[in-house]
Amino acid sequence: MAKQEKRNNPFSTNNKNTTPGEPKKGPKFGSYWAFIIILAIMLAFQFLNPLGSASNKISENDFKTMILQGKLEKYIIVDNRNRVDVWVKKDSLAKNPNTDKSVLKSGDEAAQFYFKVTDPKTFPAQMEDFYKAHPELQRVNWDVEPESDFFGKAIGYLLPFILLLGVWILLMRKMSGGAGGAGGPGGIFSIGKSKATLFDKGTKVNITFADVAGLDEAKGEVMEIVDFLKNPKKYTSLGGKIPKGALLVGPPGTGKTLLAKAMAGEAQVPFFSLSGSDFVEMFVGVGASRVRDLFKQAREKAPCVIFIDEIDAIGRARGKNAMMSNDERESTLNQMLVEMDGFGTDSGIIILAATNRPDVLDTALLRPGRFDRQISIDKPDLAGREAIFKVHLKEIKTSQNLDVHKIAAQTPGFAGADIANVCNEAALIAARKGKADVEMQDFNDAIDRIIGGLEKKNKIILPDEKRVIAYHEAGHAVTGWYLEHAHPLLKVTIVPRGTAALGFAQYLPKEKYLTLTEELEDDMCMTLGGRASEEVFFGKISTGALSDLQQITRTAYAMVSVYGMNERIGNISFYDPQNDNGFHKPYSDETGKMIDEEVKKLSDKAYARAKALIEEKKEQVKIIAEELLQKEVLFKDDLERLIGKRPFEEKRRFLK
Repeated sequence: MAKQEKRNNPFSTNNKNTTPGEPKKGPKFGSYWAFIIILAIMLAFQFLNPLGSASNKISENDFKTMILQGKLEKYIIVDNRNRVDVWVKKDSLAKNPNTDKSVLKSGDEAAQFYFKVTDPKTFPAQMEDFYKAHPELQRVNWDVEPESDFFGKAIGYLLPFILLLGVWILLMRKMSGGAGGAGGPGGIFSIGKSKATLFDKGTKVNITFADVAGLDEAKGEVMEIVDFLKNPKKYTSLGGKIPKGALLVGPPGTGKTLLAKAMAGEAQVPFFSLSGSDFVEMFVGVGASRVRDLFKQAREKAPCVIFIDEIDAIGRARGKNAMMSNDERESTLNQMLVEMDGFGTDSGIIILAATNRPDVLDTALLRPGRFDRQISIDKPDLAGREAIFKVHLKEIKTSQNLDVHKIAAQTPGFAGADIANVCNEAALIAARKGKADVEMQDFNDAIDRIIGGLEKKNKIILPDEKRVIAYHEAGHAVTGWYLEHAHPLLKVTIVPRGTAALGFAQYLPKEKYLTLTEELEDDMCMTLGGRASEEVFFGKISTGALSDLQQITRTAYAMVSVYGMNERIGNISFYDPQNDNGFHKPYSDETGKMIDEEVKKLSDKAYARAKALIEEKKEQVKIIAEELLQKEVLFKDDLERLIGKRPFEEKRRFLK
């Protein structure tokens, strides 16, 4: 038993750190022996019958008849083969007297015949006697091939076969993945092998849990799994069992893969990493074969961890749509289910998987015994964003007066990947300006660039259009300033950004998890404040409110059909997370008509409120718009200076 444990120890010095799927090293020429045998047979046949078909063989009498007819070009006496090779003149037609078949077609350059002789050394004397008997004949050119020419002819025979052998070896190396073959390690012969990357002893991963910020709860769960593997007796002594799997669930960019990398860096056990798409192949049965090979390697390295990123590539629910079913994907999923928890499954293997689409996963995959834990990784809150900023700012030379808390407050809804992008963009902007360190303004510019797009300073905008844009954005700013439940304003600008944004008003959404009906209604009113301002000041409306209209339409439909915030429709939600395509509606056409009517009422009510507020605060809108035409960018302090402080203070939302 002790010997068995020593052999399975992943940190044993006898263990070689090899990448899974790599073909075993050893003799690779076993497949060439059949080819070599065939080559030898072909060569033997070539030497035994060097001129090929038997129809080219003639008798000595036929040879002399051709001389009498004047059809011969030359002949060569092959001394070491007791043979005479014969060439016929061009455009001659010769027939084999034995078969009465044409052996030379008209127009050929030459045709070769041969016949056997008893003694090649006496054959020239015999031909001399033949010419003396026929003095009228013109002598045919002839020569003797010495015995030393045998090697030259042998090389001539062997050269095509040597070239063929070289092509054969090249193809075999390509198919086996050698010398950079297209099949990768193992090539086509290892197509059913796992593509997982193994991180074992000696493979250094530079990311640890110290590099993961803003995910304290999720990090604690993963750290506990690492502790399971390091100290299993601590948990099994009380009768507990080590969990078989954990599923990391969260939006893109929140740090699921980063957390897995940190686990690989912290765990002192072998760590297999691969993507769900690595199981997908066009050949039937390959995915299931790769699953079997992955778990076979994992059992040899147990205890270990297998990390499958984007598991929804193979874990989608079966039988949802018969017309779009995929037998290969389903067989891969079935094999995964059996390997995770079926007959003969082994302990000591923990599956860690990540996905941003848990709603599409098969229920059999999510049950306890396969994925015992689902670890939710959400977008970080204010404190989490501040911690993430501090992690990414370690590598950046920043100014001493940089306010990290303020930057985190300006980035609500940003995931870890977005924050990393902000830090990188700020460093690039500061370097472009030739600064010695990254300042607060560089971070503000980076946030504006990520939210609104690249600033278009050279974009030509007509003065009349610029005036409309200024009043449009001023309408947003003023309506939000005087609405009780609107988000606090951060800045308003008429600098064009991106492909379509000619200006925008930026707000700081409150850190909250619940939204009241009044807050949604004020948000819709603020969103329509730009169009209302255009109508009040110019008597016309433009296409500049496209994104505003899209936003309030989504909000209104959500209030009526999802959140049950409409008296006529009632406390009903028609939201179905499994019906993303929208082909099936869980309500009748009559109910759909009612929903459309209520959505229009909400939109009209919000626009009427926005228009009335703009009429009431017309002077304030004009002041803001004219200042925007001069400065192009205004901040919260500028609005307080121009139109006074915001009349509504922050208060408790759920208490009267």
